[in-house]
Amino acid sequence: MNRKAQTLLAGTALALLASSVLAAPVHEVIIRQGMVYDGSGKAPYRGDVAIDGDRISYIGRHAPGRGKTEVDARGQAIAPGFINMLAHPEESLLQDGRALSDITQGVTLEVMGEMSMGPVSPKMRQLMLQRQYGVKYPIEWTTLGEYLETLVQHGIAPNVASFVGAGTVRSYVLDEVDVQPDAAQLSTMRGLVHQAMEEGALGVTAALIYSPDGYAKTPELVALASESARCGGMYIAHMRSEGDRIEEAVAETIEIAQQSGGPAEIYHLKFAGQTNWSKIDRVLHTIEATRAAGTRITADMYTYTAGATGLDAAMPPWVQDGGLEQWIEHLKDPATRARVLAEMRNPQPEWENLALRAGPAGMLLLGFKNPALLPYLGKTLAAVAAERGVSAEDAAIDLVIEDGTRVGVAYFLMSEDNLRRQIALPWVSFGSDAAAPAPEGVFLAANEHPRAYGNFTRVLAKYVRDESVITLQEAVRKLTALPAANLALKERGQLRLGYFADVVVFNPATVQDHATFENSHQLSTGVSEVWVNGVQVLAKGVATGAAAGRVVRGRAWKGWPDGGCRATAKDWPWNP
Repeated sequence: MNRKAQTLLAGTALALLASSVLAAPVHEVIIRQGMVYDGSGKAPYRGDVAIDGDRISYIGRHAPGRGKTEVDARGQAIAPGFINMLAHPEESLLQDGRALSDITQGVTLEVMGEMSMGPVSPKMRQLMLQRQYGVKYPIEWTTLGEYLETLVQHGIAPNVASFVGAGTVRSYVLDEVDVQPDAAQLSTMRGLVHQAMEEGALGVTAALIYSPDGYAKTPELVALASESARCGGMYIAHMRSEGDRIEEAVAETIEIAQQSGGPAEIYHLKFAGQTNWSKIDRVLHTIEATRAAGTRITADMYTYTAGATGLDAAMPPWVQDGGLEQWIEHLKDPATRARVLAEMRNPQPEWENLALRAGPAGMLLLGFKNPALLPYLGKTLAAVAAERGVSAEDAAIDLVIEDGTRVGVAYFLMSEDNLRRQIALPWVSFGSDAAAPAPEGVFLAANEHPRAYGNFTRVLAKYVRDESVITLQEAVRKLTALPAANLALKERGQLRLGYFADVVVFNPATVQDHATFENSHQLSTGVSEVWVNGVQVLAKGVATGAAAGRVVRGRAWKGWPDGGCRATAKDWPWNP
């Protein structure tokens, strides 16, 4: 070959090389050579994920081209962002939008609404402001949709979604009293649910061991759930009982689902109190049979043997009639106090008494408003009662009066064996039932249940890696695609081409929760990178401060081309 031909050939080769380089795609982000767990539950494979804008632009064995940012994920897992099916960052996000306790666990969507932040009447607004402590904030919204937009305007790292609370609309129409709605009032309540659904709510919730939610009878809940169902939403409930009458409570939840025509979910499935642990077989059989017959029933859970709520769960609902302030005034009356004490000590109460099942030694005090009571943080009710020289029941009443709040308490109630069985159920997802705090500032004024900092990493560390209760691919499915499907979310919950780029990179060998009941404000480790809507909010384990979060809305949102409520629940197929 002569020199001229060689020169021509070399030039052609260079031109082809330049052409191929120019043709190779340039992505904003490529996550390289991690083990891809796409959320489907299928076996993982080594591969790449590319992100452009807010979407996944490539998923496969090897992304062609290059990324403006490239992340080496060798030895790590790449997964969809985790969905917190029961989240309570309603107030903490207004204080600190980073949601550090959850972002460092890989959570990219906070699903709220057990007691929703809207709609808000003028009276409700006054009470909400009056009852604030710790985190304080103005209330500049009147509807649930306005509240969610307020969060985004404030600047938040995770996405947010919300149900509308049956107790919230009840308070809006009936105040916090034990009365039943007439036809006109129930119609107004249905209208408020309808409005919230068209603002993007995912469904309607009920928290039935609490006042005023528990004053609602089943027909009222069916009416509100029916309104939600014809707007494409689900009914989700903290049932009337998780212990002594759990079988009856599950039956009511199933009845509401069947009569409303929509699906239902059980919040934080549990069997509270040792005398109730054996009921798991009968309850699971009932749920499985109901599912097999065609009614959509699912559940979520947290991964600890203790729950956390207030001392209101240790006192009868009738004394709480009228709301917090009336409850405290009632307790100050000697005759009323004597009646309350008698009911708290009744071994077979007609209401859900968590204190009876946990016992004073199984009740850990987590938070107070009154600075004088802060020395009791981290002590059991039994210890405080002994220190004061009174009965545990008297101590509980005194603490509520002295603090002016429901007082935060962890109740040790559940069986570790039952937890393992529930975690293995294919229709159970996960929720922290907690705020999204940071280990700093105002959040340190109270202890947290460790689930706030460790619920999701505990699944991956304890129940996947250490105990092999489920496989990693099944855990990822239950953290991502399962809740997304239950909620009928659009283009979220899986690593798929064109889906929103909510992506997590974590090390299965080192991911670990660290929070304990004794030292709760401890961030999890092992999650290195998190993207929300294509924006990196965690880089090398450190929060970037990016406000990437958006509102994730339900199917009836008027902003969707096919949004709005329908004539019946049957008009909504449950195949997102």
